Amino acid sequence: MVTSTVRFFRSLQPLLEPNKFAAICFLSYSFVLMAKSSDPDKRSKGLFRNVRDFWARVTEGLKMGQLWGEFKSEARSSYGLYSKDVDWDAIGREKSKFKRFLFAAWGLFQAMLMKLSPARRVLLIIALVLIAFHPEFRTNSGNAELNFEGLGAVILFVLLALELADRVTMKRDLEIAREIQQWLVPAHAPEIPGMDIAFATRPQNTVAGDYYDAFLRPLPVAGASGPSLLIAVADVAGKSVPAALLMATFQASLRALAATTASLDEIVAGLERYARAHSLEGLRFTTAFLAEINLNTREMTYVNCGHNDPILRRASGQIERLTTGGPPLGLPAFTDNELPYMSGRTQLMPGDLLFVFTDGVVEAVNERGEEYREDRLLPCVNSATGSAADVLSKVMTEVNTFVGYARQHDDITALVLRVTA
Repeated sequence: MVTSTVRFFRSLQPLLEPNKFAAICFLSYSFVLMAKSSDPDKRSKGLFRNVRDFWARVTEGLKMGQLWGEFKSEARSSYGLYSKDVDWDAIGREKSKFKRFLFAAWGLFQAMLMKLSPARRVLLIIALVLIAFHPEFRTNSGNAELNFEGLGAVILFVLLALELADRVTMKRDLEIAREIQQWLVPAHAPEIPGMDIAFATRPQNTVAGDYYDAFLRPLPVAGASGPSLLIAVADVAGKSVPAALLMATFQASLRALAATTASLDEIVAGLERYARAHSLEGLRFTTAFLAEINLNTREMTYVNCGHNDPILRRASGQIERLTTGGPPLGLPAFTDNELPYMSGRTQLMPGDLLFVFTDGVVEAVNERGEEYREDRLLPCVNSATGSAADVLSKVMTEVNTFVGYARQHDDITALVLRVTA
């Protein structure tokens, strides 16, 4: 039996691609061996193992509760996407609950339908008509009968395959964009004697509009005896690809300005000029926190450009907020004069900890619609101990626990700097 099966598939080899031919032969040979086995227990165990492995691949190891939570999160997000295109005011004016339900269902169906291309809209309507009314045709003699209900299911499957193909293609392009974006931010924190730095980011989608960086300036600033450490955390208004593109231009501008002997105030002024010229009249503004640390004196100069106020936890446990600065970069100024940005100064001491974050941290939302907020973040940062990576891990873990299975609705980024000596 084995020999005849192998001979049969060898005869098909010219008709198949090499990889497909090898896969078919392997599977067929495996089934033949299972069928040939005289022990039914071995066959049942092999079948159970194959089913278990297949289920593990499908679920990626997630339990039923996790799968259900993920489905609810995705369903809620999809409903929010389609419901934006429904005229709920007109539906609400209907007195009959039944009519409100029908109009709401019809509105959601139209919202989903219009997301498809015209050709796919027609196919979807045809498939639904065939499934709903399942027309049948018989010949005059009555010997032959055609049922088109199955054809409707086939059309739906083809539409699903087409949408999946589009999604996979887009995902592949976004994965390439994410790889490029990862080149723009540091993979590892710089090793600075007496300082411990850690950072983490989690985009809402594949690419993000958040930016973080920490690097030594190549040229010393006027009056300094050596290179200084520049740290930056920024958040471009918006999400996904448009915000990621503007983030890339922000990174390039910051790196170019930091390569000169310009002061931090001059760097911020240059970033503001560029952002205002390319912010689409303020629609794509950028909040940012930039700080420059003198590695000899540990004095930190900073500018807060409309960003969430960073947390500076002193060694004594006292909490300070770094607020000095100005508005977000790129907002319409309605004047040709440059906006003034004030810079703040503070002295870092051993044991101090700086926590810089984007609004995605405090605005993370759980399944009940509650935000994480600063009243939860501050106690978490204040009680965190250990290295910068430990502090960062504790905050991110607490945010994850709070959010649960709710879908992330904004990019999350945080940077921790701890003074050790």
